Amino acid sequence: MFNPRNTMKNVLLMAAATVSLASIAGQALAATAEELNRDAAQALQLLYQTNPAAATIGKTARATLVFPSIVKAGLGLGGSYGEGVLMKGEQVAGYYNSVSASWGWQAGVQSYSYVVFLMNDNALSYLDKSEGWEIGVGPTVVVLDEGAAKNLSSTTLKDDAYAFIFDQQGLMASLSIEGTKITPIQR
Repeated sequence: MFNPRNTMKNVLLMAAATVSLASIAGQALAATAEELNRDAAQALQLLYQTNPAAATIGKTARATLVFPSIVKAGLGLGGSYGEGVLMKGEQVAGYYNSVSASWGWQAGVQSYSYVVFLMNDNALSYLDKSEGWEIGVGPTVVVLDEGAAKNLSSTTLKDDAYAFIFDQQGLMASLSIEGTKITPIQR
């Protein structure tokens, strides 16, 4: 049964989510290189403090992609966006954006951080040569949670890349980086 009150409530919630996403995405788009560097360093430090296994993996990685703030929103159709930093050791080696689109049953707005540890020259050269890396295509990326990461050691790290999603805020029915496109940007 059609209820105008519920319809208006849903329209207002969607408008609020859209304004929030636009505001947050606008801030992410306006980030300077210095801001991205600072935010990436803070995000990586947070990951290492909350997940010691990630710190262990980070020590053996050839490079690290740090996306300090990804914003994801959806209501039927959805998407996410954020900007990040590629680190080779302590040096900034480039800037990238992370974009994804999705459809299906989903509702909500969420922000999160993620880090991808590139473990070998194959993964690093793919990122450099591909002019954009679609996660799920190309080198193997294993998404780890804290429990799975505890079982890894320098002898069991056999995949091309390992990703950690952390610092989730907000409500979203699902969270994945599968199908995400990572593309170089200028800063």
